Amino acid sequence: MAIRKRVLCLLLATSIILLLFLTVRATTESFTVPAGEDETRLLNLTTGDHVQIRFTVTGGTTNMLNFYITDPYGNILEDFGSVGSVDYSFVCSHGGEYTLHFSNAASIDDKLVSLDYEVDHYVLGMPQMLFLTIIVLVICMVAVAVFILMSKHP
Repeated sequence: MAIRKRVLCLLLATSIILLLFLTVRATTESFTVPAGEDETRLLNLTTGDHVQIRFTVTGGTTNMLNFYITDPYGNILEDFGSVGSVDYSFVCSHGGEYTLHFSNAASIDDKLVSLDYEVDHYVLGMPQMLFLTIIVLVICMVAVAVFILMSKHP
């Protein structure tokens, strides 16, 4: 009986840790946009996702490039024009692949982009992390109640 309880506790702890690690969707990367070319990054989003995009541009004399975002249908969601940094957030209205376009077509210098973006999923109107935390707490309370009920009473 004691071994069974330990195995159940270990299984529960492992499940909680896996759930928390699988919900993190933050990405940081640096890449070069060659002179006269474009680079894109794809974000696979679902309806209701909250997205935060931040980046800075370095390199050359101006430290700027053209940036815009398109939705899954190819429509321009937001056109920032020529920028050196962006801090932008939006709520995804349609599920699918959103494209971040970095255009260095008008420059003779390569540009280094330091990009950071976060995607927060929402479930039943609340952030997925909060939703999973509530589920984990409920599971833990049920597990404690089961262990108490299964224990030998004096």
